[in-house]
Amino acid sequence: MSYADEVFINMCRDILDNGTSTEGEKVRPHWEDGASAYTIKKFGVVNRYDLRKEFPILTLRPTGIKSATDEMLWIWQRKSNNIHDLKPKIWDEWADPDGSIGKAYGYQLGVKHQYKEGMFDQVDRVIWDLKNNPFSRRILTNIYVHQDLHEMNLYPCAYSMTFNVTAEKDDAGEEKLILNAILNQRSQDVLAANNWNVVQYAVLVHMLAQTCGMVAGELVHVIADAHIYDRHVDIIRELIARPVFPAPVFRLNPEKTDFYSFTPEDVSLENYQHGEQIKKIPIAI
Repeated sequence: MSYADEVFINMCRDILDNGTSTEGEKVRPHWEDGASAYTIKKFGVVNRYDLRKEFPILTLRPTGIKSATDEMLWIWQRKSNNIHDLKPKIWDEWADPDGSIGKAYGYQLGVKHQYKEGMFDQVDRVIWDLKNNPFSRRILTNIYVHQDLHEMNLYPCAYSMTFNVTAEKDDAGEEKLILNAILNQRSQDVLAANNWNVVQYAVLVHMLAQTCGMVAGELVHVIADAHIYDRHVDIIRELIARPVFPAPVFRLNPEKTDFYSFTPEDVSLENYQHGEQIKKIPIAI
């Protein structure tokens, strides 16, 4: 099995066997029919993926890497908050009639801030630091901006990335820089979003590493509230009982060294075997 399958299966079993239920509590999410959407949850889940060893994509069911990449680039590269700039329809539920999701996600990454070296938005500052001061312990982004929360149609779930560079020597004794990252999420719908987010941010680390002449290293995924919704429990039980396959090989167009030139067509997978897709997953809103 792929390592991502192992991590996912163990996480789901732990949530189902040892998690706590919100049933009967006052909860914000609800189903389309108006019923409250309760969860079984675990606090403080931490999963680690070494991107040098394999790409962390599930084989239990397919994750659409090009669609996941498109949403990631919508936020990190296009810095957009409008669904008309995005091919996947996953944000339609939270968009206003003009297509805006408010001052959320890409909007926050595109806001320019004053630094000693000049004006940068958060993404450009990360790239500048990785190129000019790679061993800084201050290379991070944060889109959970309290003063703007009232103008966000959905509070950010994946809200912060912290980057950390280490130096290692290869077999020939040449030093290489390894780009590692921590993804912080306040909340995650494990069935609908877990591997989607892992794939997105694994691709991001690969792209930033290639942009800055580094090697993609570890992605550490920290989830404050990892939950399985009540109407997802049976789906999860069936999913984690499926056959699994070896991890595919990830390819990133080696000709691209400018982060802003990447497109979803620059990512691909070789030998991606997987189970059937789960159709019509109910989504709590």
